[in-house]
Amino acid sequence: MPPVPGPSALTTAERALDVRLHALLARLPRHGPAGWLTEFLAFGLKQAWACVFGGAMLAVILAARLWYPPDAALARNDLLTVAAVAIQVGMLAGRLETLRELRVVVLFHLVGTAMELFKTYVGSWSYAPQGVLRLGAVPLFSGFMYAAVGSYLVRVNRLFDLRFTRYPRRWVTAVLATAIYVNFFTNHYLPDVRWLLIAAVAAVFGRCVMHFRVFRHRLRMPLPVAFLLVAFFIWLAENIATWSQAWLYPGQVTGWDPVSPTKLASWFLLMIISVVLVTWISPPRPPETTMAPPPPAGASPASRSGAARPTGDG
Repeated sequence: MPPVPGPSALTTAERALDVRLHALLARLPRHGPAGWLTEFLAFGLKQAWACVFGGAMLAVILAARLWYPPDAALARNDLLTVAAVAIQVGMLAGRLETLRELRVVVLFHLVGTAMELFKTYVGSWSYAPQGVLRLGAVPLFSGFMYAAVGSYLVRVNRLFDLRFTRYPRRWVTAVLATAIYVNFFTNHYLPDVRWLLIAAVAAVFGRCVMHFRVFRHRLRMPLPVAFLLVAFFIWLAENIATWSQAWLYPGQVTGWDPVSPTKLASWFLLMIISVVLVTWISPPRPPETTMAPPPPAGASPASRSGAARPTGDG
């Protein structure tokens, strides 16, 4: 695979935070169990930072469920929409997200809203009817939940300096993603072929390995495993959101029950659509063959952003 342009560099705010955190983590042990605990800490911090959009949205949804008055003048759905817009504006104003990345987030919003309009029409799930900031039965905040997935993927791409071995041709992934998206609509009228599509995902992505840098070490993971892990955490977030009555599945209307684990298959397939959309602005890059040692902690932002990545896989 020929080299392709890399993802967006760290934003100004992220670069300043990166220097401070690296200086702090550099004081921690390098080797043995304590060294790997340091890597785990860095991994958790990066993941939390990548999830800031989705985490903020989920926190607002949970807070509205626990404390927002049901008889307030502003309907809860409208409050969630206003909060979602404020979070997005804050991400841009705080330079936590770039305008280039915003294009993918908006595309996620449009793709997700189109699916929401159809799925609520056929009764797959439903929202409370209150509020005016909506399209038909779909409150506008719902599109931001899909946008949160897009925000996570574009941010994790740069924070972990993702590289890929044997990434499939992008036109093949685009065809597969289109088939998956179409099946979300046609499975109400034609046989549901999601298990066939999952098999196709395994065939297309099965040989692909994702390489990612945590702190001192570059690790790797089969890409389908990464898809499944992200799908699992989206499923956990969905359980929190449905408990908060942001939306409800038919079996939850008379009393909340956990979302069926079979939904993991849907979220796994959604990951393929999501990844294909992200490659629109961040084409998958192969691992570098020669990499210099990482810059010393506390190096200037300019020297850090221009430095090559370390060799090895831990």
